[in-house]
Amino acid sequence: MRVFSELEEVQAKASLDRRAFVFGHTLEAHPALSLRNLSEVIPALPREQVFHSSGRLDMADDFDNAHKEHRPGQGLEAALDDLRGSDAYIMVRQPEAHPSFRPVYDALCSDVEGMAAAAGIRADFDDAMLYLFIASPDSVTPFHIDRYSTCLMQVRGCKEVVVYPPWDPRVVADEDAEHYFARSGRRPEWREGAAALGERFQFTPGQALHIPFAAGHHVRNGSEDVSISLSIIFRTSESRRLTQALLFNHYARRYLSRLGMNPRRVAMDAAGVAAKSALWRVGRRAAGLLKAPVAP
Repeated sequence: MRVFSELEEVQAKASLDRRAFVFGHTLEAHPALSLRNLSEVIPALPREQVFHSSGRLDMADDFDNAHKEHRPGQGLEAALDDLRGSDAYIMVRQPEAHPSFRPVYDALCSDVEGMAAAAGIRADFDDAMLYLFIASPDSVTPFHIDRYSTCLMQVRGCKEVVVYPPWDPRVVADEDAEHYFARSGRRPEWREGAAALGERFQFTPGQALHIPFAAGHHVRNGSEDVSISLSIIFRTSESRRLTQALLFNHYARRYLSRLGMNPRRVAMDAAGVAAKSALWRVGRRAAGLLKAPVAP
């Protein structure tokens, strides 16, 4: 089973994790993504995999905590029964835990591997996973960045997705990106002045969108229909090095600031990323050895 169109490998060769691009997919009529199947699958999944919030969010809201800060007016089952009128935003992490989604996951991993190979890098599936998004008309996904590379597939309804250039400090400040990847609790905030830098995609069923690693983006669903979309998030050998370099910067910054200095920024193609990544790995191994129990 192939999900992506062949064109995506040509686009990936030049653009994977550097810029957003659209290509085709074949999941539009897949039975796993029908509302009937989703209404059975989602309530059966562990609750910690299902995030249900109001869809009436603002651009600057905290996407990661929307299910806590913007609680829905209806329960999950009621919202699934009345998606047009419930103002619901339902996000499901790892739907591949259900047997109906496992073939989709396996096929997407194979296609992503081909995309990465076309770009001359290695895909890393150690923690790759699917995310499923079901939302009422006019729902908003606030501005955020992800710690993974993403391929997002629209299955039902339409939406506008705005993607910003990755590593542009006018969109996300370097220190904000470092904090986010270090999971310090500080997240990149929406900057009104960055709005003109976004690339807009009018996204319809049968289309897939590659969102580069660490690229800011936000979404508004159309008003005509319920939106159903599925994404696969993954790492590559390159994005893993960048993550490790960002973590190095985050912890080095606190010491360098005492000397009135800042670390050199981390970005795609920036100098020093490989060295910082290597130093981070050495430091982690050393810390692990120090914590290891002493042999009797």
